[in-house]
Amino acid sequence: MKTATEHVKCLIIGSGPAGYTAAIYAARADLSPVMYTGIVPGGQLTQTTEVENFPGYPEGTQGTAMMDDLQKQAERFGTQVRFGYASKVDFSGAKHLVEIDENHVISADVVIIATGASAKWLGLPSEQKYNGFGVSACAVCDGFFFKNQDVAIVGAGDTAAEEATYLAKLCKKVYLLVRRDEFRASKAMQNRVMNTPNIEILYQTETKEIVGDGKNVTGVLVYNNQTKTETTLSVTGFFVAIGHQPNTDIFKDVLNMDESGYLITQANSTHTNVAGVFACGDVQDKIYRQAITAAGSGCMAALDAERYLAAKEYGN
Repeated sequence: MKTATEHVKCLIIGSGPAGYTAAIYAARADLSPVMYTGIVPGGQLTQTTEVENFPGYPEGTQGTAMMDDLQKQAERFGTQVRFGYASKVDFSGAKHLVEIDENHVISADVVIIATGASAKWLGLPSEQKYNGFGVSACAVCDGFFFKNQDVAIVGAGDTAAEEATYLAKLCKKVYLLVRRDEFRASKAMQNRVMNTPNIEILYQTETKEIVGDGKNVTGVLVYNNQTKTETTLSVTGFFVAIGHQPNTDIFKDVLNMDESGYLITQANSTHTNVAGVFACGDVQDKIYRQAITAAGSGCMAALDAERYLAAKEYGN
C-alpha cells in the first residue's frame, strides 16, 4: 500500500444508521471523525421508501430523508462527510492504513467499520424496478404496508420461514415460493410454517417476473418445474428472503469473520480482533438487521473507540 498522505484520529467507513450514529457520538467526544460514505451514501435505507418503525418519526419518514437528517446531525458536531469508498486496508502497524478510491491513503488512530450488508436479489429487472414499490428484502421493515393483502415471499431457509410466519400475522395470504421440492429451514421453522393456515407453500416454483402497473406490484409470474406451467399469482407485495451478503471483502485475511463473511466482534462490545478497529451495524449483525439496532451499535462503537483512545493516552 502507498504511504499515507493524511492522518485522522477517527475514520468511519460507511454511512448508514450505524456509521452516522457513530459519527455523532465520536464528534461530540472530540474525536474529529472523518467519514467515507461508500458507493451508496446512506446505505440500504436509501433504497426503501417509507420508514415507520424508527423512533422519533411519529408520522413516518422516507429512508433518504432520514439519512439526510442523520448526516446533518453528524456534520453539525464537526464530522467531515466525504464521498468515496475504502478499497484496501492495512491494519498491521501502529497506525491503521485505509486506501480510499484506490489512490488516497489515510492513517487513523481508530477505525469504525460500518459498511453494512447488501440483500441478495434474484436478478430480475422488474425486481429492481419495483424495489420499494411492492418489492422488499425485509418483512419486518415493510410487512406493515401489506396488512390484509396477499403477498409472496421467495426463499427456503430459516429467514424465509421466519419472515413468512411474520407476514402471515399481517397479511391475508402468504405464498412461500420454494425452488426445490424441500425446505432448507430447520425442522422447527418448517413446522411453524406448515402449521400456519394462511401460508401456502409452492414447491419447485421459480419466479420468472414481477408484474406491476408501472407504479406498484400487482402480481408475480411463477414457473412450476414439475408441471412445466406458468401461473400469475395476484399479490401486492413480493419479499425476497434468500440471504444477505456483508460488505467485508476488503477485510478478508485481516479481520476475523464467520463463514458467511460477517465480522466477529468481542462479546458485549464492538471490538474486532485488531486493537483500535471496531465494527457496528449489519456488517457484524446477521440476526436483527434493523436500522435502530444498527444505530445502537454505532453508538457502542464510538464509545468503545473513545475509551480505547483514552486508555492509550493515559497508559491504562
